[in-house]
Amino acid sequence: EFEETFVKPRNEPNPLVCCFGEAYKDFIPSVRVCVKQMDEDAYSTWKGLQWMPPEFARSPGTSPANVAISIARLAGKAAFIGKLGNDDLGKELLETLRENKVETKGVIVDQLRSSSLSRWKIERLGKRKLSMQCLRESAENNLDMSEVNMDILKEAKLFHFSSISLTTEKMCSTLMSAIDAARGFGSLIFFDVNFPLPFWISREATWEAIEKAWTSSDIIKINKVELEFLIEDEGLAMRLLAKDSIASSWEEFQARKNQRFEYHYTLEQIAPIWRDNIKILFVTDGTYRIHYYTPKFHGDVVGTEDVIVSAFSCDRTGSGDTISAAIIRKLVAQPDIFEDQDRLERALRFVVAAGVISQWTIGAVRGLPTESAAQNLTEQMF
Repeated sequence: EFEETFVKPRNEPNPLVCCFGEAYKDFIPSVRVCVKQMDEDAYSTWKGLQWMPPEFARSPGTSPANVAISIARLAGKAAFIGKLGNDDLGKELLETLRENKVETKGVIVDQLRSSSLSRWKIERLGKRKLSMQCLRESAENNLDMSEVNMDILKEAKLFHFSSISLTTEKMCSTLMSAIDAARGFGSLIFFDVNFPLPFWISREATWEAIEKAWTSSDIIKINKVELEFLIEDEGLAMRLLAKDSIASSWEEFQARKNQRFEYHYTLEQIAPIWRDNIKILFVTDGTYRIHYYTPKFHGDVVGTEDVIVSAFSCDRTGSGDTISAAIIRKLVAQPDIFEDQDRLERALRFVVAAGVISQWTIGAVRGLPTESAAQNLTEQMF
């Protein structure tokens, strides 16, 4: 009787998720900046190497590919739609997707264009100013709607994309057509904003570029830096934390100095980015806190931050992509989670745990967690 009760496999739904966009290779500096200096002498020789590193680690990159692989690692079903060059980098990316059990029948191999190679130079010409010289036209940014696999769009229950696909005219056009097709087949649309902020010179120009995608999406995930950029209120989270951390007496300070301070964006503060089409909006502060907003309720889930990882290195671990994948995994497995605040918060605890695990390994794909690892850490943390 015990075995019959507890050994039966779970019968959770496992719908297909379609991840649309680019897949690149990231070349990551092999030296990590860290606020907590484990070895002061060694660290003093490392910190300058972030700008002129002695070597790089080559790793699969970009949000759509990372999210697809992370969903598969979390025991979900994911398909990737995009275009790769017929060269070593493209072949390696395709093999990485296949090794991680991502459906690749939607991947087009471009025989004429190569994988992207760009030279970047950052100049102090303004608050956010970046110049880019493209050495050659890339395969990744030239996917045509006629090349999109419609069978994947018909089967998928959720369509995922990021803002990078909105930065080139060709991909933006294909993306919006794919969104219309996916919505027609009954898919939820998940906009994982994931701004490369230097591309976006001003709030007005950014909204002009993303407004159509924003109003076509059911679920939107944005981090606190991106939120404050879009609402033009930089440092809002820090002010909210500071206001909450002020003590009125020495005794109160002593009692509160080891506490985690609370902060939560109000409905009025997020009003500039709220649209009637949104079923749920997530605002992430790393794995420290995830805020959520639906038409019926809102709140936040307090997590934790890996003490070894600092703000200087967290974007090299794929943690944000893991958070997106874990959110998607829970949303497609529990379609009615939008209506149940308690179940949503329990799901977000799993999301926090998955994000923390991915922080432990630099290089995105190498550190993406399995479902069992994320569940085990969830039970330990909460």
